[in-house]
Amino acid sequence: MGGLVRRLKYYALWIFHFIRWTLILFFGSSIFFVVLYRWVPVPCSPLMFIRLGQQVVHGESPKLKHQWVSADSISANLPLAVWASEDQNFFNHYGFDFAQIKVALQEKEDGKRERGASTISQQTAKNVFLWPSHSWFRKGLEVYFTILIETFWSKERIMEVYLNTIEMGDGIYGAEAVALEHFGVPAYRLTKNQCALIAVSLPNPRRMNSAEPSAYMRRRQSWVLQQMRWLGPYPPK
Repeated sequence: MGGLVRRLKYYALWIFHFIRWTLILFFGSSIFFVVLYRWVPVPCSPLMFIRLGQQVVHGESPKLKHQWVSADSISANLPLAVWASEDQNFFNHYGFDFAQIKVALQEKEDGKRERGASTISQQTAKNVFLWPSHSWFRKGLEVYFTILIETFWSKERIMEVYLNTIEMGDGIYGAEAVALEHFGVPAYRLTKNQCALIAVSLPNPRRMNSAEPSAYMRRRQSWVLQQMRWLGPYPPK
């Protein structure tokens, strides 16, 4: 009996140390990379590798277009368009737009079409550190990383990372890649109309092609351009 008790204590202690060091490693490494990416370009994202794997599984030729550029090398119209289209409260919240979350939950209860209420900060946290999923575990991690980047990064840095890592087409990630692939120009030469089309495509960039916009995308483009005139300039003064 005494031997069994000692073994149980040993296993319990081993499990305790394992959990403790796992948590130390997780929190230490996550804070390290968040602080690092405050200055260093983000080289890749989990979604890029997930999409490559999906392409291989489906028998497609692997495609990955991504090139990091600084915010100064991106047309000022693109962050303005994304701000207008994706998260107009971006500069007023600390990572979470609770008013939009409440509206989305109410619309879901009313049986209306479900829509997302993720902020640009949340999307950036997911793009850089996580994977696409609707599980509560992944959502919890998203909250954690959103708080971290809102703590250590400026709003302008969050937007810069967002514009360099977000999926903007089939195998296309970031402003420079989509500008070259869809419009044949570097990101700094994108026009206001082109930026609005890119922003319109972001909710589903593999189905909504900014180079070949549908009638729906054209209607949304007009709305985004109107909002850009109302919100501008970027960043707000």
